Amino acid sequence: MAQNGHKEHPKYMYIFLWLAILTAIEIGVAIPEYSVVLKAILLIGLACGKAFLVAAYFMHLKLEKRTLAVIVITPFLICVFLVIMLMPDLTNDSRLDEVAPAAESADTNAH
Repeated sequence: MAQNGHKEHPKYMYIFLWLAILTAIEIGVAIPEYSVVLKAILLIGLACGKAFLVAAYFMHLKLEKRTLAVIVITPFLICVFLVIMLMPDLTNDSRLDEVAPAAESADTNAH
């Protein structure tokens, strides 16, 4: 608590600095050639951290009741679950081999 009984506001510029740092790290992760799975996990983790900071401080959810937190966290967990379950399909390179010959044959037929 701050003086005079008023609630102390979070340091918005401090949170903004953390968001900028996380964004710079995301750019640093996206540029080099890592494996697709590692890059996806790192980018999703960084994005979740940024989403938490925005929700907690700029949307003031840090001060809300626990029931609201459950309402916010439940769709997030479902989304993470779906991404993890789809990861084998997204990283399977054999699907690219099936699509590429069909696209090449369509290009040669058009000429």
